[in-house]
Amino acid sequence: MSNLVEIQSQIEKLQKQASEIKSRQFDKTVQEILALMQAFGITVKDLKPRSGRGTKTGTRKRTLIRASGAAKKKSTGPVAVKYRGPTGETWSGRGLTPKWLSALVAQGKTKEEFFVKN
Repeated sequence: MSNLVEIQSQIEKLQKQASEIKSRQFDKTVQEILALMQAFGITVKDLKPRSGRGTKTGTRKRTLIRASGAAKKKSTGPVAVKYRGPTGETWSGRGLTPKWLSALVAQGKTKEEFFVKN
């Protein structure tokens, strides 16, 4: 069985070998990363974490849009009403289906019956 001094010596040798391998492969790895970033249109800004964001799905989507040259405008203001209930309730068609519409659908009605024709 090896003693502590021999093990520590082996650790030092292995750490030196790892350091040498890392320095040899560093430039090659950086070039590969830069090539992939360019191919996918990824910027350094895309790599920085965004506060308050749970996932990176939105970031990837924006990156793909940016790479294709298309710019997506954020909507401002209210969205037009698409569905109106029998007692005047409204829904834009975005987000979760409201309870009033879910209840009517459960009673056998269809969503299309409440569609507002503009």
